[in-house]
Amino acid sequence: MPDRTTDELLLEKAGAGDPAAFLQLYERHRDPVFRFIYRISGTVEMAEDITHDCFLSIIRKPENFIPGRASMRTYLFSAARNLWLKQLRKLGRESAMDDFAEDKFIAVNKEPLRQLLDEELSLKVKEAVCGLPPLQREALVLFEYEGLTLGEIAGMVGADVGAVKARLHRARERLRNALQPYLNTSREIVTLEKA
Repeated sequence: MPDRTTDELLLEKAGAGDPAAFLQLYERHRDPVFRFIYRISGTVEMAEDITHDCFLSIIRKPENFIPGRASMRTYLFSAARNLWLKQLRKLGRESAMDDFAEDKFIAVNKEPLRQLLDEELSLKVKEAVCGLPPLQREALVLFEYEGLTLGEIAGMVGADVGAVKARLHRARERLRNALQPYLNTSREIVTLEKA
């Protein structure tokens, strides 16, 4: 986790026109911002555009970052989220934000059938996450993938902790329902393999 004090100093220098400071700040936070936007948008193109715009906005107005209010990472996630919501509005998808409907980690030594099942499950999980309503997807990604606390998420999205907790619960329920048929089949195959 990057040091807050260092982030603040880098932003101060970058805002004053120091390209090396900007590059260092960008390199420290680019991957988490990109990952977050990719996971909630589902597209590499949108994630790249929003990540780029997010860093440009902080350099143009470094005074918008208030160190006592949030960490640099949380601030950047919030800025990226706002840019994503703006894109959704442009695409006409802002209505029913809470209602409309990744990475592969595979061990090298796995049996071919198990490896194939893991790849397929990974794809199904990604599809299920992308199929969640935007606000539920956002809560799930921030909590499960990015490791933010419920309080940090609530502060970032402008909702109370209870609302974030409810979104997270609904997201998990939808994922469980969407993945249930696949998980049952996967368990049956594992049982057959052990027999």
